[in-house]
Amino acid sequence: MDFELFEEVDPTGRYGRYSDKLGVGAVKKVYRAFDQQEGIEVAWNQVFLNRFTDDNAMLQRLNSEVQLLKTLENDNIIKLFSAWIDVDRTALNFITEACTSGNLRDYRKKHRRISTKALKKWSRQILRGLEYLHLHEPCIIHRDLNCSNVFINNNTGEVKIGDFGLAAAMEKEHVAHSILGTPEFMAPELYDENYTEKVDIYAFGMCVLELVTREIPYSECDCVAKIYKKVTSGVKPQAMNKVKDMGIKGFIEKCLAPVSERPSATELLQDSFFDGLDDDDDENYGTSLYIAPLEICDLSYFLVHNFHVF
Repeated sequence: MDFELFEEVDPTGRYGRYSDKLGVGAVKKVYRAFDQQEGIEVAWNQVFLNRFTDDNAMLQRLNSEVQLLKTLENDNIIKLFSAWIDVDRTALNFITEACTSGNLRDYRKKHRRISTKALKKWSRQILRGLEYLHLHEPCIIHRDLNCSNVFINNNTGEVKIGDFGLAAAMEKEHVAHSILGTPEFMAPELYDENYTEKVDIYAFGMCVLELVTREIPYSECDCVAKIYKKVTSGVKPQAMNKVKDMGIKGFIEKCLAPVSERPSATELLQDSFFDGLDDDDDENYGTSLYIAPLEICDLSYFLVHNFHVF
């Protein structure tokens, strides 16, 4: 047999899922899949909801992620194409675009030598995604930005932000109050439960630090409590000492500054750090396929009637 068999197919027959995984998280598994209509590979995200029958917050979070993703349209944000509930298997499935080389953390570990230009190109694309989120109406805070949630297409260098399970849409005051995120990347004000979209800028600075050093910030700490103590005391991660380029180090420090001094994504995009990069360095990736999304499901009805939430 000279072709791969699908493990399952979506209700329309358009998308087929293969057996091999692109990634596994705490909540969902991501499989390689194929869009038979467009002839391209996509990512099939799958969550078995029975695991969360007693976790209303998680069910709400899953629904929020799908509803949020379907409103976003930006070159540096992972696109959502379709979503549905498999009632028989009690599984939430949603189809997103696939990035050929996985997340930026693993990609950076694999490729030890990168140029400053490549680092700047990746950084600028992440910032463009953040700018889009932060200027969105309403403002969207990712709240869990880290290198494992940023994905890359290796043949183009295109970088995209994904994993919006902890993202929040803010009202006009742009203030949130829940402690969520990955401790090593959480801004000090996050622990005070009173923060704005500037927490994403802090996390972005930690992403740049990781990309430079290939080391997760605060890896010298062996527990979350020690990370918390250092972050809230203003102690920078030891990895900062490994950054020898003063231009890069200064840029990271701007991102990690106290919230009152921390620049916005728009301001950082205008920083001299990016001088020398052509505007088309990471804007033109050749012709891309436009995929008109299928109707995206709202999970609220299903969750209300099956899990007694909302």
